[in-house]
Amino acid sequence: MKRKLFAGDMIRVLREARGWTQLELAKRMGVSSSYLSQIEANQRSLSGTIVVELARVLRVSVAVFSDDDSDRLVATLRELLGDPVIANADVTLRELKAVSLHAPRVARALVDLHGLYKRLEEKYRTLDEALHAAGGSAGAAVQQSSFDEVRDFFHFIGNYVDGLDHAAEGLAAKWGGRPEKVETQLPHHIESRYGISVIREAPPAGSHFVSRLEPERKRLVLNDALPLSTQCFALARHLAFLAHSDKIDALTAGAAFRGPDAAGVCAAALANYFAGALLMPYGPFQEEARRVRHDVERLATSFNVSMEQVCHRLSTLQRPGHEGVPMYFLRVDRAGNITKRHSATRFQFARYGGACPIWNIHEAFETADRFLVQAAEMPDGVRYLSIARAVSKGEARFDALRLHYAIGFGCELAYASDFVYSDAIDLRNPSPLVKIGVSCRLCDRADCHQRAVPPIDRRISVDPNRRGIIPYQVE
Repeated sequence: MKRKLFAGDMIRVLREARGWTQLELAKRMGVSSSYLSQIEANQRSLSGTIVVELARVLRVSVAVFSDDDSDRLVATLRELLGDPVIANADVTLRELKAVSLHAPRVARALVDLHGLYKRLEEKYRTLDEALHAAGGSAGAAVQQSSFDEVRDFFHFIGNYVDGLDHAAEGLAAKWGGRPEKVETQLPHHIESRYGISVIREAPPAGSHFVSRLEPERKRLVLNDALPLSTQCFALARHLAFLAHSDKIDALTAGAAFRGPDAAGVCAAALANYFAGALLMPYGPFQEEARRVRHDVERLATSFNVSMEQVCHRLSTLQRPGHEGVPMYFLRVDRAGNITKRHSATRFQFARYGGACPIWNIHEAFETADRFLVQAAEMPDGVRYLSIARAVSKGEARFDALRLHYAIGFGCELAYASDFVYSDAIDLRNPSPLVKIGVSCRLCDRADCHQRAVPPIDRRISVDPNRRGIIPYQVE
């Protein structure tokens, strides 16, 4: 059944920003003011005709009226309420949807408030440990909270930054638009435009770095032992700060971060965004991705980048009016820590605790030389094509530090035919269909054999006369 679309709060914000009354907007649309009033109060859903008419009159993309933000906000609130400190809050999914739909700014304020609480909790926990151990530092815990804050920022903007994306695409087009042109023009552009020489040198034994800008010596040093794709990405990242620091500063200032380090973390993430957009310009990259059915290895070869860079870029193809396939992307280490996460889908990642143990991304470390394909279903009934592969990063030298990760990406099963990886499964009858969840604490599946802990909002019982795989039963 097709889901109804509500966007009353967004319509009201857009109308008030233009100084229009409900009556004035209704006249421009050719509908009655009472009908528009019901739409803004979310008493009526939006039909396709009304969405098109709203986009025309308000001069915005139809994508503005998508309720994806509402879905993401519901999932974020549900995860927030799963925090053990407020786990006894008896809030239903229906209530969460109502809050995100009718009072999204209040909901986001709650998310911000909980983020502030987590930072304070981490700070005082670290202080307590330091007092007991007569040493230690609170810096690491506070810095992690800043990373979480920046992740939320990208999450709520849909992982797409229009100004930086267009600027990168325009520069790449000026250089001919082809990957080899961007690769050769980057160092020349930095030298001729900013007077900074680009040099490459191998680090001495025991020393490791990616790139180093030395303003006083007017030079940018690259680690020559790293892959060329890493070196080019580093150049593009430095160019972002040299050419677009004003855009980056405006974006970080507008985000109104609370954490002391969040603005710096966000600036670095925005520079990385620009680098990916420059090496993989939106139009050419999207066209090639469609042509090869999102074959990550072929795209990496075509654009002279790494597979991880390709997956990250694919997750950002959400330009209004020219959207790519909505997909998610994440990177995890061997301990299961999520070190990168982006989603343009309804797929949600665990904010606290580990991810679902039967998700194929954990298995990728055991089969490092191939892609794993999985048809998975979340507790809300949405099905996904889930792809995972292990990757390694590091220098080309004997004493190199090697970093090992698994990358995961995918899309809702409705889009799976656009991915070459779907050829490995029967889309009409995907089998086996693996039932996964966000995390054990938030998963309602009572019969999961891999459950680590009970769901936070469900009671459990223990039968002394019966012992199953899990030592308790979820009621």
